[in-house]
This record gives sequence, C-alpha cells and structure tokens, in this order.
Amino acid sequence: MQRIVLLCRHAEAYEPFPLQPDFERELTPNGHQQAKSTGQWLREKFSKVDALLASPAARANATARILANRLYFDEENITYNPDLYNAREANLIKSLGELPDNVNQVLLVAHNPGLTRLARELTENLRLGYLEPGGVVAVALHLEQWQEIHTTTGLLLDQFAS
Repeated sequence: MQRIVLLCRHAEAYEPFPLQPDFERELTPNGHQQAKSTGQWLREKFSKVDALLASPAARANATARILANRLYFDEENITYNPDLYNAREANLIKSLGELPDNVNQVLLVAHNPGLTRLARELTENLRLGYLEPGGVVAVALHLEQWQEIHTTTGLLLDQFAS
C-alpha cells in the first residue's frame, strides 16, 4: 500500500532574544505568510491528510495550526509530541512508525536538521536540499504497516520552498 509522508519544517521564527528559551520562539509575520502559502500548496497537491504530527514548540505549533486550517484538518486532532522538538531523524521515524495503519497521508511539522536528514534517508537522496522554513518534502513509501518505515526507502514525489 502506498503511503505519503509530508515533511514540513516550521515557518520562519523570530531570532531568540536574550534569555528566551528556544522552545518559545514565535513565527514572524513573514513566517505566518509562509505557512499559509505552504498550506495552499499542500491542499492543491495532496488535498488532505489523515494525521498531523507536530513538535509542540511555539513556531512548529503555530505552523501546524495554519496548515491544518488550510487542509480543513481539525486542529483538535493535531498530535503534539514532545519527542519531535529538535528531534533527530531516529525520533522522527519512530513517531511515524507508531502511526495507526488506517493513516495513508501524514504531515509531520518539526525542525531541522532532523527533517532534512530524514528526507534524505527516506529517499536515499543525499543531495536533497536543506529544508528552508516553511519547506515541504513529499515522499511516497510502499508500506503495509507504518512500523515497516524503519526498513524501507521511498520515492521523492515533490518539494515546496515557500
């Protein structure tokens, strides 16, 4: 069965001010516009998602909510996982491997460098560009169950840079 993984880096955030925790960085006005453009692209290319996973960091949370709105995905159904905050690719893939098998298309909103590394790993494309804020990589995988994601590679379907 073909599954689609949409890997999205959070949109542009303010640089941290002195003593501000990284976790609390908010989106800039440009970041809000980036997220809206990204959401529009996702809706045009992929119509909908069955699951939306996001880092709970303020910038990823805000990006996920904007994308959910554009995809007509109920914000109440966004899964915020603390393990996705600045996660390495192993943690990202672990979260994807725990998805229920009725999910065919998933959107994962998180952070670099983990997202770019995961995209490169899933596609075996080491030349894949670094995901910019608001950027998306779409990967198609042939999986019967999500837990098989640990042992397979997929095909790069599309990319978006806002």
